[in-house]
Amino acid sequence: MAHSQYTPGIVPARLAPDAYAARFADIAPPLDDHQAQVAADRCYFCHDAPCMEACPTSIDIPLFIRQIATGTPEAAAKTILTQNILGGMCARVCPTETLCEGACVREAAEGAPVRIGALQRYATDRMMARQDHPFTRAAATGRRIAVVGAGPAGLACAHRLALLGHEVTLYDARPRAGGLNEYGIASYKAVDGFAAREIDWLMQIGGIRLVTGWKLGTDATLADLVDSHDAVFLGLGLGATGALGLAGEDKTGIAPATEFIAELRQAEDLSALPIGRAVIVIGGGMTAIDAAVQARLLGAPDVTIVYRRSRAEMPASELEQELALTRGVRIVENAVPVAIHGNGALHEVEFARTESGEAGLVVTEDTFRLPADQLFRAIGQRLGPLPEGLTTEAGKIRVEGAGRTALPKVWAGGDCAQGGQDLTVTAVAEGRDAAEDIHSFLMGA
Repeated sequence: MAHSQYTPGIVPARLAPDAYAARFADIAPPLDDHQAQVAADRCYFCHDAPCMEACPTSIDIPLFIRQIATGTPEAAAKTILTQNILGGMCARVCPTETLCEGACVREAAEGAPVRIGALQRYATDRMMARQDHPFTRAAATGRRIAVVGAGPAGLACAHRLALLGHEVTLYDARPRAGGLNEYGIASYKAVDGFAAREIDWLMQIGGIRLVTGWKLGTDATLADLVDSHDAVFLGLGLGATGALGLAGEDKTGIAPATEFIAELRQAEDLSALPIGRAVIVIGGGMTAIDAAVQARLLGAPDVTIVYRRSRAEMPASELEQELALTRGVRIVENAVPVAIHGNGALHEVEFARTESGEAGLVVTEDTFRLPADQLFRAIGQRLGPLPEGLTTEAGKIRVEGAGRTALPKVWAGGDCAQGGQDLTVTAVAEGRDAAEDIHSFLMGA
């Protein structure tokens, strides 16, 4: 049955069938050859390269841009991929406006940085289109490593270990590899199944066996893996979602934003996805933005993000906030949910105004209500249960150096581990560096 944008409740097909493809098209279409040349020619090729300092994976940005400028984009891709094997995805999802492009001298001087992210995508896409792999494995070492979690950290770790000649078994609890790249980002940022295609390309290195539908603690314990492998890397991510802690949170229409995004990413027919008429997203990070924008794209006419602090304090970048606003999402700042109303299904959410002062965030008695038939929680994720022996700090696995945990032969990295910025690019750097440390440990260097 076809519905309209104003049909009450949570229903599918709010739009005409042909509207979805256009709405979920690539938000940043790739550069053509001429555009890439023009963009590359704007680079000053700085000798001290503040952009490179701002990149968590330390890609030699001036070098790869010079390689594009001189007509060798495949060489540029190898420069990128040597440091960041998921450079294609990072070119699509990195907050470049606060990392490399934010540090660009042209940004400081002109307010218009070199388009580093777009140039990185241009180069890596050219390499992937060739369907070959720029790296060759070292001679076999005979060492076996288990990598638990096939997200960005685990993939980067597995690839680097395989490159160094080790045999790797990569385990993941979900049906498909990729972690947040596959299940957790807005679909318009990585269209045409890019996350899966990038993994297929990465696996061409050889020496990596992928096992999906495998859960640590159910199919094997960490002790089992340590006994049967020479080393173990944990890239578990953050599996548990935050709750509002309010009565009625189990009402129909309330769910974690991560579940909504994952369902959308895996859907074969976007018109079949039910969406509310009035949607509220609680939170202020990238997940909140992705959920809210996609709710609008699915046809919800009224979508509101509510954040407890000011817009200036939102974890989501200014660019992402502007994206939400231009897509028709309303942002309500300085408010927290205090009550959920509805008889069985969600009907309204009550909020209280907040104020920031010397005592921190203060919840006032000034309240208001917003109508809602659907609410998504995007208030952070946390670690799930951990194997015995691992220690935590600030809610994450405590590590030293390049990911060494308190357990012998066990490393950790990515969102589950202490430090980092909970970004794909940071997870890649941590997985890569842990692999190098594992290699040194195993080879006695």
